[in-house]
Parts: sequence; C-alpha cells; structure tokens
Amino acid sequence: MSRPAGLQELEELARAFVRDGRTPSEPRHAATVVLLRDAVAGPEAYLLRRVQAMAFAGGMHVFPGGSVDPHDANADIGWAGPSAVQWGEWFGADEPLARALVCAAVRETFEECGVLLAGPSETELLADVSSDEWEAERVALEAREQSLSELLARRGLVLRSDLLRPYAHWITPEVEPKRFDTRFFLAQLPAGQVCRDVGGEADVRLWVRPADALDQGLSLLPPTHASLRDLADYPDVRSALEADRAVLVVAPKLVVMPDDSVKFVLPGEPDYPAPDPRS
Repeated sequence: MSRPAGLQELEELARAFVRDGRTPSEPRHAATVVLLRDAVAGPEAYLLRRVQAMAFAGGMHVFPGGSVDPHDANADIGWAGPSAVQWGEWFGADEPLARALVCAAVRETFEECGVLLAGPSETELLADVSSDEWEAERVALEAREQSLSELLARRGLVLRSDLLRPYAHWITPEVEPKRFDTRFFLAQLPAGQVCRDVGGEADVRLWVRPADALDQGLSLLPPTHASLRDLADYPDVRSALEADRAVLVVAPKLVVMPDDSVKFVLPGEPDYPAPDPRS
C-alpha cells in the first residue's frame, strides 16, 4: 500500500502513545458521505479541505461528514428506502445506531455542502435547495436549533435512504487522541442540486476525479486515500454505486518498530498486532 500524505503527523503521536503507555480514547460514531457526480472525463468526488486550525484533520482534504448527534437517532422521522434494520445489517450496527448513522450522513451533507438527500415522497427529489430560505434552514440545523427530523416534518419531506449506498467502515488508530468509528456512504449528487460554499470548517472545496486527487498529492487521511484509489477504477457513478461490495471494519494501526520508525499497517498485513488473548 502506498504511503498516504499526512501520515508523518501521526508518527510522533504513535511514539508518544507507546512511550507514555497511554490508554486509547473511545471512538465516537460518525458518518462520511462520498458524494459523486458524472463528468466528461469520468466520475468526480467532492472534497473539502478542513481549515488548518481544526482539532482533527486540520489542513486535510476530506469527504463531507461528522459525528453522530443524539437527535440523529430520533425514530420519528419520515423515511423512504432501505430501513434502519437493513442498514444495520450492512454496517454491523443495531437499529437505533443504524438510523442515527443514516440521519447523520444526510444531515452532515446538507450542513457541509448544501445538498439535501430528501424529497416529498419515495419517488420525488428536491431539485434545488440553494435559496436564502433553505440556507436559513441549513444554518438552523447546523446550530442545532432544529433536528433533521423536525426540518423534514415541517417541510413535508422524507429522508431518501435509497440515495445512499454502504461503502466502508474505518476506525481511527488508537494513537489519535480524537477517534472516530466511521461508516462511509456513497451518494450521487441529486439532479438540480449543487454543492455550495457553506459552513466554516473548510477553506477549499473541489470536485475532482479520484485519480487526479491522488496524482496531485493532496493531503489525505488513509480512509480518503483508499476510497479515492478504489473509486478511480469506475467509469461512471452508476457502476460505483451498483458495485457488489462487503463492508468490512478497517482498523489501521501505527506500529513503532524496534528502530523507532513508525509503520502504518492494516489488518492482515505483516506487523499488524495480534489481538490480546486476555480480551
């Protein structure tokens, strides 16, 4: 596996983690959405560069996403598409967590991109949510002045879980002080909607072919790097969405070697630590 940019910043964390005998922090559940669109030269993915001052992944190019909010688990929400039970089977989660993950994916995409994966019914989509009126709704959602379920109910909308596909599941390495247990989704940009420069967590936003993102040497976390490398092989968005894939848990580790170098390893690779038989 090629070495993703940004790994250098984790090396000192890994050394300090081992040196000080630190206890891993508990990862927070999170959802990330790989938003795709078709273009003449092939499918493009939407990336945000997080502002340098952010506590986690500052300066990195990432897909839209964030932590699950307690209100995301609200069962009283208009819903169309695969059920929370089905999503739980895909993601290895119980029904409440699966519902919260899907809701977090839709909410974060709206908050960070201005794209809302919802519609008046299971067969209808919102064509445009870029008006000042919708921006006020987005700001209120981002400020936690309303929940996603409240917004959809007031607007007479249902969450369209059929617009999402299960994609991946990554857990932040134990050396990181801020960790996430993140499920990744794929989604196509709805016709008539546009990604907008909203929110304050990103200073650069771009649509880019996955292969170009890798060639340009953007600062990428390992899950983003791996996702772009995988998506570079698809000729169009439809083939990426319809690909038959199993969602496996990927928990990378940063291993400090005897010579004090730090090695990034994935499950199944040499030097990946064996599980503690006492646990």
